[in-house]
Amino acid sequence: MGPLRFAVGIIANATALLMYLAPTITFKRIIRSRSTEQFSGTPYVITLLNCLLYCWYGLPFISPNNILLSTITGTGAIIESTYVLIFVIYAPKMERTKIFGLVALAVAIFSTVALVSFFVLDGKTRKLFTGVFVDIFAIAMFASPLSIMRLVIKTKSVEFMPFFLSLFGLLCAVSWTVFGLINSDPFVIVPNALGSGLGIAQMILYAIYHERSRQHDNVVKDGSLERDLQITLEKQQPETHQLEHGRIL
Repeated sequence: MGPLRFAVGIIANATALLMYLAPTITFKRIIRSRSTEQFSGTPYVITLLNCLLYCWYGLPFISPNNILLSTITGTGAIIESTYVLIFVIYAPKMERTKIFGLVALAVAIFSTVALVSFFVLDGKTRKLFTGVFVDIFAIAMFASPLSIMRLVIKTKSVEFMPFFLSLFGLLCAVSWTVFGLINSDPFVIVPNALGSGLGIAQMILYAIYHERSRQHDNVVKDGSLERDLQITLEKQQPETHQLEHGRIL
């Protein structure tokens, strides 16, 4: 492996690890509140499938010179499995059933790709077959935040679009795009180039709606203070009336 490719691969591994670890903030909140709130578990299942497929794709007998891809995505698969497990524990019954179904589908897809590519195909055909499936689900992973982006636009709030996950996702996609270009690997370039574009879009949304979210929170807090003050005054009014009535008597 050339020095430049190795250096970029290490950077890509580091940014990918940061992206995988970024949701820990969200999951601490889920564990603390014992609720998944409006967070979606679908992106984590899709990311898990993407990690499994890329880990398989990066093995030497599938595609040479991609072992760094296998090491980080293998680590990512373990991390994402932990997130999915936590999500299942605290999700409502209907959402839990949905996640179970998605996990079963993900395992079935990965098993099919792995078995067919290993036992049926060989050489360039094996790489092409695996690479096509990798790209399909890598694009699905990068596109999965679209639902959250729609929620941000609808609610004018970035509460449910974690900043660090979006930031590290962008850095990860850019790093792997560069790695794919150095390695002349279209199956790495295409989904990560698309992911870079979506990552930039998320950053733009965050810049637009972050300040509005803060202003909205301040209004809500001010409104709460006003309501609390009003309630306090209403409670005091009967007491004042009784005191005045006592003086009259």
